[in-house]
Amino acid sequence: MTRIKFASDRRLAWTTAGGMLHFGILRGGAFQDMTRWLSRWTTAAVVWVAFTSTAGAETLAATVEQWGLLGSWAVDCAARPDRDRGALLTYEIQKDGRVMYRRNFGEAKDENEVVSATVNAEGLLNVMVYFPSLHQTREFGLLLAKDGSLRAIYNRSERGAYTIRDGKYVATGAPTPAQQRCD
Repeated sequence: MTRIKFASDRRLAWTTAGGMLHFGILRGGAFQDMTRWLSRWTTAAVVWVAFTSTAGAETLAATVEQWGLLGSWAVDCAARPDRDRGALLTYEIQKDGRVMYRRNFGEAKDENEVVSATVNAEGLLNVMVYFPSLHQTREFGLLLAKDGSLRAIYNRSERGAYTIRDGKYVATGAPTPAQQRCD
C-alpha cells in the first residue's frame, strides 16, 4: 500500500517540547558537521593567506631580480642627478625582502616601496610603486632592450591618468629616453 503524504504530515523544523523552543538542526549531527567543516575551511583559508603573502614577497623580489631591474639607472650616468636633466633611479631589495625604488633628483630624494611587479608575454615589466609623498600608487611599464638599456613604455596613476603612453610623454609627444645601468 502506498502512503500519500499531505502538507499537514510534514514535521516541523522546530518543536516546543518541555516548554522550550528547540530547533532540530541544532540538536542533530548536521549542525556539528557543518561547524566542523566551516572551521576547517576557515583554518585552511588563514594558512593559505599567510603563506601566499610570504611567497608574494619572495616572488616580487625574484621577479625584479630575474628580469634585471636591480641597480641604478640614469639617462646619463656621468651627469649629476637633476630634476630637469635626469634623475638617478635605484631599485634594490632590502634585508627584510621588500623591493625599494629610490629617486635622486639632486636637490630632492625619495624612497618608495614597489608593491607589485609582473612580466607580460612581450617581456614588459609592469611595476606598481606606492609613493607616500604623493599619497598614491603609480603603475609603469619598463622594457629592457637587447643592448641593456631601459625604457619607460607607460606610467599612469591609479585613476588611469597617463604621463607616459606607448613610450611617449603625453604632454609633449616626445619619446622616453633610454636609461643606462650605472653600477
